Amino acid sequence: MNSDIRLIYARSGISEKVCSFCDEVLAGLSGRFAAIDETAEYNQIKVLNAMRNNNVSESHLGTSTGYGYDDTGRDTLEKVYAEIFCTEDALVRAQIASGTHALTLALAGNLRPGDELYSPVGLPYDTLQGVIGIRPERGSLAEYGVSYRQTDLLPDGSFDYPAIKEAINDKTKLVTIQRSKGYAGRPSFSVEKIAELIAFIKEVKPGVTVMVDNCYGEFVERHEPTEFGADMCVGSLIKNPGGGIAPCGGYIAGTRECVENAAARLTAPGLGKELGASLGVNRSFYQGLFFAPTVTASAIKTALFAAGVYEKLGYNVIPAAAKERADIIQAIELTTPEALCEFCKGIQSASPVDSYLTPEPWPMPGYGCDVIMAAGTFNNGSSIELSADGPLRPPYTAFFQGGLTWPHGRFGIMMSLQKLLDAGMVQLP
Repeated sequence: MNSDIRLIYARSGISEKVCSFCDEVLAGLSGRFAAIDETAEYNQIKVLNAMRNNNVSESHLGTSTGYGYDDTGRDTLEKVYAEIFCTEDALVRAQIASGTHALTLALAGNLRPGDELYSPVGLPYDTLQGVIGIRPERGSLAEYGVSYRQTDLLPDGSFDYPAIKEAINDKTKLVTIQRSKGYAGRPSFSVEKIAELIAFIKEVKPGVTVMVDNCYGEFVERHEPTEFGADMCVGSLIKNPGGGIAPCGGYIAGTRECVENAAARLTAPGLGKELGASLGVNRSFYQGLFFAPTVTASAIKTALFAAGVYEKLGYNVIPAAAKERADIIQAIELTTPEALCEFCKGIQSASPVDSYLTPEPWPMPGYGCDVIMAAGTFNNGSSIELSADGPLRPPYTAFFQGGLTWPHGRFGIMMSLQKLLDAGMVQLP
């Protein structure tokens, strides 16, 4: 780091000690960064070719209102998504409010009373537990007669194949695989691992529907789970595929039947994909998708840097700095609620929006305990932008993700370390 950059960091509240420590970590990451850039280049050309092959034009960047009939921009974008994910169809809509909403549509559209939903990867993310009915909530799948079963992972985080084979039965209609760790301490799953699991499941029960919760995983690798047998991939546009530009929305990419079933739940039976105005978001959806591979690469670099910094300080980090990445999330077990809060304060103070605010834990809807969230983002709740959150429960893990640009991501991690240093919670050599 040259003297000019050190000077502007100093003016921004970053000490010489933090700069020197972080420089040491960064020196060992150049080879990893080059590999991340190569994957971003591959995915950038993949996205570009999908836009070129579907003749995206200026007219597709416009808008529709009311019912949204004949919105060619919306319909063409869904063809672009289908090509990128190698699927028959896709549903990409502003009306999908979140990743959890997209998953709910995919599940509710493709399950019927008496069916069983099965997870071979343990308990799903907190907000989905209410959707399923593991935690009683109004309108859950359980209220509509859909049962649920799960198989926990083995202690080393791998799949328990004998137990999975035994658990799948005549009622098993849909298998859900959560790619990202969520708030669990397990590793996230690579596309290669997911492909192995899907092949095993389809051998046990041919014809069973497999859905992958793809949140935080898009464009991290060169391939997506739908290229290896997943019937649906589901995610949010204020995560990776929106590139930090999409202001809202979600997607479901998969077989035509699965997508049409989900669309019938989004709008109404008999209307499905024909309905739904784009309301001025087409341009940002296209542009965000175009930027998504390089923005995701910045987030991965930031996560890798965070792992290197906190691992060097002796914290348990998941994944470890030397491990390959399956998503953009970096978990850091900070061991105390005070350290978790200081970490989040650092991320918030490094934000371009609301940097002057102090995040505090609160009982966020959909979660079983107080959660602290730091997110000074341009789009509310966008977790492809620099953000961190964590439940106030042992081991007080910060789940860090995002970074639209690598310089901003680097600054955010340095600021989190500075806050911990100022609070006397870490010692630097």
